[in-house]
Amino acid sequence: MLPEVASWLRRRTSTAEDWPPRLLLGAKGDTRISVVLPARDEEATVGAIVAAIRTELVERTPLVDEIVVVDSRSRDRTAAVAAAAGAEVVVQDAVLPEEGRMSGKGEALWKSLAATSGDLIVFVDADLREFTPAYVTGLLGPLLTDPSVGYVKGCYDRPFVEGDRRVEGGGGRVTELVARPLINLHWPLLAGVMQPLGGEYAGRRALLERLPFVTGYGVELGLLLDVYHDSGLDAIAQVDLGRRVHAHQSTEALGEMSGQIMLTAWSRLERHGRMMPLEAPATALTRFHRGPDGYEGRTADVAVGERPPMAEVPGYAAARSFSPGRG
Repeated sequence: MLPEVASWLRRRTSTAEDWPPRLLLGAKGDTRISVVLPARDEEATVGAIVAAIRTELVERTPLVDEIVVVDSRSRDRTAAVAAAAGAEVVVQDAVLPEEGRMSGKGEALWKSLAATSGDLIVFVDADLREFTPAYVTGLLGPLLTDPSVGYVKGCYDRPFVEGDRRVEGGGGRVTELVARPLINLHWPLLAGVMQPLGGEYAGRRALLERLPFVTGYGVELGLLLDVYHDSGLDAIAQVDLGRRVHAHQSTEALGEMSGQIMLTAWSRLERHGRMMPLEAPATALTRFHRGPDGYEGRTADVAVGERPPMAEVPGYAAARSFSPGRG
């Protein structure tokens, strides 16, 4: 391990237990805090997450000012369940409609900047099981107590759960097989970030609004690399949140995710001046399945869309003035 990485790990890694709600409430002052859950067809889990945050961090300890669920074209009762649990529900495509429609998790996260009012924004995936409010307080701790920290990543154990079968350490397959090798090869000072693709992280609005957002699966890697490029390693902290349990995707879906992760890394290598490509990468991913007549090739487009920094969007200020908690 590089000495700079070892030093960063010592200085910038903490645990959720280090940040009890009452300590953070004393540090909050007039800082406004938003918790955002991007959600697509998550009726089974979103309600419990929202209810836990509202009970513990809005009613019992008034730390969080707004809980916003960005509904990303759900076909189930995600919106109704989230609203019943106490969240403000925002329809993704109704935010900044003049900017058009794009798809993917990153689109929901980008739109959330215009639909919230917090100075600090905490992102939490809506498919988590065994969620605790310590996810939120842990991520807020470094931001509320150290002005030099701009971005906080959660880290955790990730068991692989399939039905009644649980394999400890078996989750995070794309992280271990794709993202971590890429980071160690090209951004070695980020090698200490334990969960670069994890969906639980928080940041200062002033930083997030000047970053582009990849709209697909590459959003977490893109933000991490852009924060590092914009603000340096010491602007990043990480907090051990314990364990993360969620539904796992098929190998085929992970293949598409991996393709988008690679394309996001490629785009940052080029944009940040770390390579000079001779040609653009292909975006078609072909896989093979055995059919009655032998192998059949199936091709998917894994191209990565991207939104510009929100601060550059003309309607951003106007959209924020009517966001939950402001209008």
